This record gives sequence, structure tokens and C-alpha cells, in this order.
Amino acid sequence: MRRSMLFFGFLLVFLGLALPGTQGKRIPRCDLVKILRRHGFEGFVGKTVADWVCLVKHESNYNTAAFNNNGPSRDYGIFQINSRYWCNDGKTRESKNACRINCSKFRDDNIEDDIRCAKQIATEARGLTPWVAWRKYCQGKTLSSYVKGC
Repeated sequence: MRRSMLFFGFLLVFLGLALPGTQGKRIPRCDLVKILRRHGFEGFVGKTVADWVCLVKHESNYNTAAFNNNGPSRDYGIFQINSRYWCNDGKTRESKNACRINCSKFRDDNIEDDIRCAKQIATEARGLTPWVAWRKYCQGKTLSSYVKGC
């Protein structure tokens, strides 16, 4: 019994060390506003920081480790970047991997690569229409509350 408990303990420690970067975190709204402003999102592709914060709120609830299985493809990270077109997860058939990155990189708490890919998506689309949540919850709406007080 003791050996199995000891083995189980070592296994948990090993898995914790072997799977770094998938912890993620929830980024407070005003912190995200500051990050997006610092990275030039205000006016980018004709959208405001409020548009982007609304998108993130409804796609991932500000969670950098967010994951959604859509069946044939999956969405990863704070911007819910899709494996069919933008990243490679090793599971999605005929992934385009347009951002040239492993999807798991979008689930850690460093969102620099997420930002680069999200900007690439928005540039190619000339806006935020690739994000269903933005179309459903943000497009054409008053969004000032997403940046209020920040």
C-alpha cells in the first residue's frame, strides 16, 4: 500500500513537471485592456480594444488555458484560436497551421504568441468575423463597459 502511494505521489510530481505551460490563468479585464493597448489593438483592423475584450470575454472568459473541442477541430487559448486553420495540434486533419505554431502554445499564460496569431487572423479577415462570439455578442453593440475604469 505504501509503495503504491509513494509511486502515485512521484507520478503526480512527474506529470506536474512534464506538462508545464498548460496551467494558464485568468487575466483580469483591466490587465487585458492594458496588454491589448500596449500591443496596438486600438484601431487595429478598424476595431477598438473594447471589441477585443468583448471577444475574449465571450470566447474564453479571459482564461489563457481555455479549450473547446468542436469535433473535427479544436479552439485554444484566450482568443480560442482554431486548429483547422491557424495552429497544429497533431489531431486536426489537413490543418493549415497558418500561424506556424503548435496549438498547445496558446494554452499557457504567455499570450505573446496568441496576440501575434490573433492579429494575423484579423488581418487576413479584415476584422473579427472569424470569431463566432464576437459576431454574436459584440458586433454592432455598445462596448464601452468592457474598458470602463481601465
